[in-house]
Amino acid sequence: MIGITFALPSESSDLIRRLREIERHDDLIFGKIGNHDVAIAHTGVGASNCNARLEMLVHKAKPRLVISSGFAGGVSEELCVGDLILAENFSDPTRLSRAEQLLQDRPARRVKLFTATSIIESIAERNEIARASGAAAVDMETGAIAAVCTAHGLPLLSLRVISDTPSKPFPAPISILFDVETQRTDLRKLFGYIITGPTRIIRLLHFFRQTRQARAHLTEAIVALVREL
Repeated sequence: MIGITFALPSESSDLIRRLREIERHDDLIFGKIGNHDVAIAHTGVGASNCNARLEMLVHKAKPRLVISSGFAGGVSEELCVGDLILAENFSDPTRLSRAEQLLQDRPARRVKLFTATSIIESIAERNEIARASGAAAVDMETGAIAAVCTAHGLPLLSLRVISDTPSKPFPAPISILFDVETQRTDLRKLFGYIITGPTRIIRLLHFFRQTRQARAHLTEAIVALVREL
């Protein structure tokens, strides 16, 4: 059994459609990729829910490996939207090397990943993370996931895809796009934002298109890995 984590269902939707023999138990989604059993857990955005969700994954699914996946933001122009990244600072070295070999035709770049306590949107914040930590990308969950895996002696592989960069940032303020406290988008607030500026809908549609393509790229990589790891 391989456990796979995503923050939100919007990140895992393509992969779930690829599963066979799907079953849902205790907020976990079980299925098969090829002949391999997988269990998918949604942690929510940020570290606050990760411990409980990871403990459930560990005890209910009993995985031999956990893959921390989903979107990440680039903090420099070193990465482009759609790039696959393997976090060298969070991943088990043996699985990391194997993943690099299996994904060499895609490819996936080995980088340092920084786990932030809030969603990073400004260029100044991105630059500061890159300068202070030496990271090339940022997320909000992998650090907490890694801590749980370490406590249980479980190997972790961190594989993510870049959804936004300094030159291709979020198309609207984060407060409009997503509320971390409620873990959802306030559609009334989003609609109100859109109707006050005619070009805003174009930026949003372009962003949704690029994240859809990035998600598809990530899904193909996960399927390739699960079949061989």
